[in-house]
Amino acid sequence: MLENPRRPSPDPAHPGIRPAAGAADGTPTPRRRTAPARGRRLGRLAALSGAALLLAACAAHPASVLHPQGAAARMEYRLFDFSLIIMTGVFLSVIIPLTYVILRYRQRSAAQPLPKQVEGSHFLEMLWTVVPIVLLIALAVPTVGDAFRLAAPAGPEALQVTVIGHQWWWEFRYPSLGIVTADEMHIPAGQRVELTLESADVLHSFWVPSLAGKEDTVPGQPNSMWLEADHPGTYPGQCAEFCGLSHSLMRFFVVAQTPSGFAAWVHGMQHPVTTPQTPLAAQGLSIFNQYGCGGCHTIDGTAAQGTVGPNLTGLGNRAVVVAGALQNNAADLSQWIHDPNAIIPGTVMPAFQGLSPTQMQALTAYLEGLK
Repeated sequence: MLENPRRPSPDPAHPGIRPAAGAADGTPTPRRRTAPARGRRLGRLAALSGAALLLAACAAHPASVLHPQGAAARMEYRLFDFSLIIMTGVFLSVIIPLTYVILRYRQRSAAQPLPKQVEGSHFLEMLWTVVPIVLLIALAVPTVGDAFRLAAPAGPEALQVTVIGHQWWWEFRYPSLGIVTADEMHIPAGQRVELTLESADVLHSFWVPSLAGKEDTVPGQPNSMWLEADHPGTYPGQCAEFCGLSHSLMRFFVVAQTPSGFAAWVHGMQHPVTTPQTPLAAQGLSIFNQYGCGGCHTIDGTAAQGTVGPNLTGLGNRAVVVAGALQNNAADLSQWIHDPNAIIPGTVMPAFQGLSPTQMQALTAYLEGLK
């Protein structure tokens, strides 16, 4: 029988195995990915990317402007939502006709004549002049109204707090309560809080995404804003203005408490525990005084009255230290005291690398005992 010329002959060195289709000598040629295969791959990639974006959007985040937790944040979110709807409508009103024209009137052959040239329509000219004006007015009215409402005083019942930005930590002062603290701003849930914003050095920006918008702290120029938390909880905040080497580490927390919980916190801060409760903590107090830590830090009710660094009154009750860069525990405090610049580059806090492990343990025991 004659062998079918379209079927390759078996490889004599490997009977039963036929060479792949390709060159005349039997050398296989690489397969080329066809256009449909590439299209399917791109389609799957687009579907996976879209699913990932949808899943990411579904996750609630405590520092998201898309999940407002207070009156000011809701006001700003409604304006954002309204603006997004208008801008989406504008985008669709442009992209849909543009896509139609591109597909309907595309050139199909070289011999195809140019389409009929039509002069501008007075109606269309008026339309795309009037519509943008109407849209701008629709955006301007609620924007200006909300701006005035957010700039208005919070009212006589509001809690007054002075916020001072430092490189790179936040200080919180309660003038009517005689309290000064850092890293955590405690407020009562359901009550407005009026903030006076100041800066001790450079330009910072105070921002609690889920409670209110951004407001700059300008050296020599106090600004003001108000915020309110609907429910008790811990709301992360951060500096939103580049302020130096460790700007990204300049964080803080707003701790909203029930009225009774806030009253208990105020009482604790006004009557702090400063006396060492153990022999180890007493040794730590001696080390604190020996190294002159009171020259930079204040501990209410003691001789330590420094103002360079954060106020340490009630330090043991805080969840975080060092502007939220570390958790409030003995190990993290030891790491900070030993080499602060490794945690916050450029900090003015000096390193105490000469302390022995026993001295460090005593010092952290004293600091953790400040309740």
